[in-house]
Amino acid sequence: MTNDPRRLQSYIEGAWRKGNGEGRPVLDAATGAVHALIGAEGLDMAAALDWGRAVGGPALRRYTTHERAMMLKAVGQKLMEQKADFHAESLHTGATPRDALPDIEGGIGTLLTFASKARKELPNARVIPEGPVEVLSKDGSFVGQHVLTPMLGVAVHINAFNFPVWGMLEKIAPALIAGMPCLVKPASGTAYLTELVVRRILDMGILPEGALQVLCGSVGDLLDHVTEQDVVTFTGSAATGRKLRSHPAIVQNSVRFTMEADSLNASILAPDAGPGTAEFDLFVREVFREMTTKAGQKCTAIRRILVPSDHEQAVIEALSAQLAKAVPGLPGDEATRMGALASLDDRASVREKVARIAQEAEIVFGDPSTVTTSSGDPEAGAFMNPVLLRCASPLTARAPHDIEAFGPVATVMGYEGVDQAMALAMKGRGSLVSSVFTNDEGFASDLTLGLAPQHGRVLIGNRDSARSSTGHGAPLAPLIHGGPGRAGGGEEMGGMRGVKHFMARTAVQGTPRMLSAVMGRWVPGAPTQSGEHPFRKSLETLRIGDQLVTERREITREDVEHFAHFTGDTFYAHMDEAAAKANPFFDDRVAHGYLIASFAAGLFVQPDPGPVLANYGVDDMRFLTPVYFGDSLQVQLTCKEITPREGSVYGEVRWDCRVSNQNDKVVAQYDVLTMVAKTWPLEA
Repeated sequence: MTNDPRRLQSYIEGAWRKGNGEGRPVLDAATGAVHALIGAEGLDMAAALDWGRAVGGPALRRYTTHERAMMLKAVGQKLMEQKADFHAESLHTGATPRDALPDIEGGIGTLLTFASKARKELPNARVIPEGPVEVLSKDGSFVGQHVLTPMLGVAVHINAFNFPVWGMLEKIAPALIAGMPCLVKPASGTAYLTELVVRRILDMGILPEGALQVLCGSVGDLLDHVTEQDVVTFTGSAATGRKLRSHPAIVQNSVRFTMEADSLNASILAPDAGPGTAEFDLFVREVFREMTTKAGQKCTAIRRILVPSDHEQAVIEALSAQLAKAVPGLPGDEATRMGALASLDDRASVREKVARIAQEAEIVFGDPSTVTTSSGDPEAGAFMNPVLLRCASPLTARAPHDIEAFGPVATVMGYEGVDQAMALAMKGRGSLVSSVFTNDEGFASDLTLGLAPQHGRVLIGNRDSARSSTGHGAPLAPLIHGGPGRAGGGEEMGGMRGVKHFMARTAVQGTPRMLSAVMGRWVPGAPTQSGEHPFRKSLETLRIGDQLVTERREITREDVEHFAHFTGDTFYAHMDEAAAKANPFFDDRVAHGYLIASFAAGLFVQPDPGPVLANYGVDDMRFLTPVYFGDSLQVQLTCKEITPREGSVYGEVRWDCRVSNQNDKVVAQYDVLTMVAKTWPLEA
């Protein structure tokens, strides 16, 4: 007995809503049975966007970046606890449990990575300063600063069918951290899994109302209502992406549009990586994995296999031996090596694309018209056996470089020399990723730098990274995912780069006092206040602009020579008068830079136990003026930025440290980083 198909709903305007009618059937990829019904006809798309802007946006912007990141951390942890439910639902997509790992655990892991990196790399604030303060006048009374603030619209994410969990989470994570509400439109074929995850997220009650909506069904007139403050991201076919990018509302309103499209990614075997080498074995293993994981339905999958002509037959034989083991079957069966395509329509499309490629290539393994399975009905399920082709004239052929068969299909092409390998890879006209398998540094350097302008990511694989490498096809949260040309010309993820895509960049000009007020960060020239030593203040009482100006300390020959012998730093500029004077930068022997920093700490540190718990580093240290014997040093230490750490008893304080000599010339400048208690004494 089977369960009745589930009618998928959309969560918009604060409620779960069904479209008009019974909905269109969505089939189980492996059995062909109706698994769900989908449709969004009759839903008010303009109202959904308005609700996100009016409710979700203000609710998110009330929080700081760290507070929003902590929400995502809590969401990610709870999702991980429920992953078994997501895996059970994922079986209907045709993906095996192994295939689902990068989608489910990978998606949740990406969410958690963004949450972690945001708390480490962004200030705990509502506005993010970007880059240095630019002094725009001689006297420093007029300055400028780039700042990032959340955009006031909705981030509309139109996603592909092949990664219904990861594809959503990798997009909403940076948008929500930026403070922008999201409306997710999953591909209909696997929307049931996305809808389940969104339901679980909303049931947690962690995100503020309006932060997340999901649309299950056709987009209808959604894009007619986007404005200049909205962002649209798209993952899918290049043809659909071009259509969406040219939508009148997107063009007229200059809506930010990011596209990640299909691409004919290449993997290149270097001449040094012949049969019998570790790199040859790694290459064959990687191509096999990329052809068969998710039945080859990955935007980063290897489509073009570029090998030295001398190794062409060896590669075909080695790959064919592996592909013979990849017999598709029901994804829930433990013995299944490869699952199903997402739909029967996909199988028909892949077969048609293979036939077109085969006009300029020969099939050397597999038969696209015949299906052999280890389990399941080969006709009812969207099963397809792997197909390997060989193109004998890759420099003149077009189909293998232009047509993507989005399934377990790839084409072997021989090359002669690095220039030809590069030329063949470039025929893809822009790709998400390319990989190079070599143990030759020169080949790796030449090829990687040649490939870089046309590829979003280049992986170099060899024996040294065999155990640790995440592989050709795995986009990672800290690195960009996207590519030029055919790949869409967009970028996703990339760590905090991805967050900035959902923020407005503005150049703010004014006096240091005004900029400091705008940014919540002290700017040189802004007002300061003195009094109690700032190291005696907890975060409760410490304020931006709290400043200490120290006494002076004279630097002597004895100081320099003791430091040199004590540390072992007897560099000639500190110890040899004649050699120092011969140096074009110095007039005489000079004090060590690190002696200056050490003496500066001795001048500004308050040694008694107190709220300052630790010094964890310095940033941007520069030594600007030589210090000679007899010079006297003074420190100006100013509280520059306060970052409370969510869920902790301490926060991080950045201090502007300027060391000057008796002539008021700055000899050293840097930021001191400390951990400071929120209250003092610390609560037990």
